[in-house]
Amino acid sequence: MKQLTKAEEDIMQILWQLKKTNVKGIIEEFPEPKPAYNTVSTIVRILESKGFVDYEKQGKGHLYYPLIAKQDYSNQSINKLVDNYFQGSFKSMVSFFVKKNDMNIEDLESVLKEINKKEE
Repeated sequence: MKQLTKAEEDIMQILWQLKKTNVKGIIEEFPEPKPAYNTVSTIVRILESKGFVDYEKQGKGHLYYPLIAKQDYSNQSINKLVDNYFQGSFKSMVSFFVKKNDMNIEDLESVLKEINKKEE
């Protein structure tokens, strides 16, 4: 799966939220100042060429929808982060966040509970 640029990811976040919308609907979700219609339209076409988005005709326009689930992209992105910055070790990643981000014991216990649920 290809990586997304920041602009592409911003649009995918909106599409994952809305499920199906046109370019105007995507633009409405952005805070001010809103991006130009042509900019968003171009990025959506790039996402389509990368296999992240498809569309169906609606009158003279298109309704766009994601082809890749947010969870699938998230998993791939996290794995790439762990591989590139933590030598493939999730333990190193968690240790980093505990040390650098002042993760408190309650947060760590919550993470451990989630891991234990997954193992059951």
